[in-house]
Amino acid sequence: GSGRHTPDWGDETLNVVPLKQQSSDEQSVEKKVDDVYQPTNERERKALVKQHQRRQKSNPVPTLKVTKKNGRDHVRIDHPNDAVGFTLLMEAVGTANADFAQGLLTQITNIASQGPDVDEDKSNFVLSVIAGIEPRDQVEAMLAAQMAAVHLASMTFARRLAHVDNIQQQDSAEKAFNKLTRTFTSQVEALKRYRSKGEQRVIVERVTVQSGGQAIVGNVEHGGGVSTENAG
Repeated sequence: GSGRHTPDWGDETLNVVPLKQQSSDEQSVEKKVDDVYQPTNERERKALVKQHQRRQKSNPVPTLKVTKKNGRDHVRIDHPNDAVGFTLLMEAVGTANADFAQGLLTQITNIASQGPDVDEDKSNFVLSVIAGIEPRDQVEAMLAAQMAAVHLASMTFARRLAHVDNIQQQDSAEKAFNKLTRTFTSQVEALKRYRSKGEQRVIVERVTVQSGGQAIVGNVEHGGGVSTENAG
């Protein structure tokens, strides 16, 4: 195998430190670390508990498994039940459309791989980035995929920038790296704007004419739309 530890959303393996399954009673807030390891101090214990709680709140995201068949890479969802695994994938990328999920899965493996072979580790990394953004619809899923692609490209040029041999290589790598990181920042802002599209505050001017002909101009704030008043 590739040496990658496949995430297990149960209580046996949590990749960092095994923690006991959270129970339903109120006392479960104070979790104990499994007998495999005991924290050396209170800060460490709290950090482990916090990490366990974070994972309990996370949506289950299946991992991708790449196998060779007849000289070709085949990508499948690493889950005991294919239908359940694909459903979990659809939920992770914010869609109810199977064609969209399948197409996005193909794009994930494409942007994560170099050459003809599918990179299993990078593909799972890209999927984890998209799932971590928690897309609410297909637009957010596509933007999240683009953000993952830009991040990968940024890290590629960051590596090249650290291993340049001359000024020309340095200038080229630095220029590309700066463009990519600025693009990533723009993508983050675009995601914020898209998610707040239903929460915009609009300020309109209200002009009140009092007796005697004196006009008073004031600001009126409305959430999510504009309302008008008819003069009496």
